[in-house]
Amino acid sequence: METTRRGFISRASLSTLGLVAAATSIGALVPEKASAKTSPDNKKALAPQEELEDFVYDIENGSKGYLSEGGSAKEATVEEFPVSQSIAGVSMHLKPGAFREMHWHSIAAEWAYILDGEVRTTVITPDGTTSTDDFQKGDIWFFPKGHGHMLQCLGDKPCHFLLGFDSGHFSEFGTFSVTDWISHVPPAIMAKNTGLPASFFSGLPKKELYIGIGKIAEKPRPKNINAAIPFSTSLHKFSMEKEGIYQEFKGGSVKLVSSLEFPIQNTITSMRMNIEPGAIRELHWHPNADEWQYVMQGQGELSIFGSHGRVKTMPYKKGMVGFIKQGYGHFIENTGTETLKLIILFNSPVYQEISLNDWLNSNPPQLVADHFGMSLEQASSLINHQNGIY
Repeated sequence: METTRRGFISRASLSTLGLVAAATSIGALVPEKASAKTSPDNKKALAPQEELEDFVYDIENGSKGYLSEGGSAKEATVEEFPVSQSIAGVSMHLKPGAFREMHWHSIAAEWAYILDGEVRTTVITPDGTTSTDDFQKGDIWFFPKGHGHMLQCLGDKPCHFLLGFDSGHFSEFGTFSVTDWISHVPPAIMAKNTGLPASFFSGLPKKELYIGIGKIAEKPRPKNINAAIPFSTSLHKFSMEKEGIYQEFKGGSVKLVSSLEFPIQNTITSMRMNIEPGAIRELHWHPNADEWQYVMQGQGELSIFGSHGRVKTMPYKKGMVGFIKQGYGHFIENTGTETLKLIILFNSPVYQEISLNDWLNSNPPQLVADHFGMSLEQASSLINHQNGIY
């Protein structure tokens, strides 16, 4: 889908200033000392701040996670990745026929992107709507907080998908699973609740299944509990690669899916970004959301500016995640030889950003020239620079 509204990635960058070539970070634009006299009240504000905490984590190799005959799960919550307070992620692999058992999440909604293979999901909503949907590579799903669901690998090949949750304190290993609940309810109660004999429930293992292996379910697909609700197979499904809002630049491209395109995705905005070798995603910040990244392919460097001269750059590569707090300035550089491919989540239903160069160009050129000691001609030339990813 081509961009039909104002481009969501900014239109200009800072490098025409000639400062990016001369400096290694945004910190070059922050004065080391204030020239004006300081009062006791503002001395504390200008004092050295704590160093920026680490904002990159190796989700694939950083924790033991969960491993069974049917698949595996590696997660990045605040336990493993303390800076990521608002978003958690899970990298999950399932073998053919394996399923992540029926479960729900009490404190977080679930978003997912299919990295490889095929997945079937089932979900029930509070009004009784039931959906069974099949997902391929590049598709995404979204299950609001508390909605019961299940995930199963289809076909004869393993599948791999990335899960995102709108709370960093969420843990995939602390969800509410159907086997865990039923196996710990007195068999007599379960017999009354289901009509099945109590002896069946007496023999169940007293533990959570988590990932099991079974057969692919055939038709018929379940009907809605409330017969008055039309059957839906697309409420929770969206093809990011085919239908995401697309924007192309000299140095890469992006595909965006917000609540405007995928209404049920009402707490997260998702983006796929490609950055070509040697290119950068320009200096910018997000005024309304934290940003969580997963590296699908390639390698690069993520640089963050946290005020008061605090600048930090960390390298990352395939299988690693990065996190930028709301309002922190940042940019990304592809330092490898192949396309840097990222999956990005923002904890807001709509996308917002402010580009540093857009900001400079919104001021009179003379004012910008006076800020940095450049000529009026240099300041006026900023408007002609490339934008977004270059």
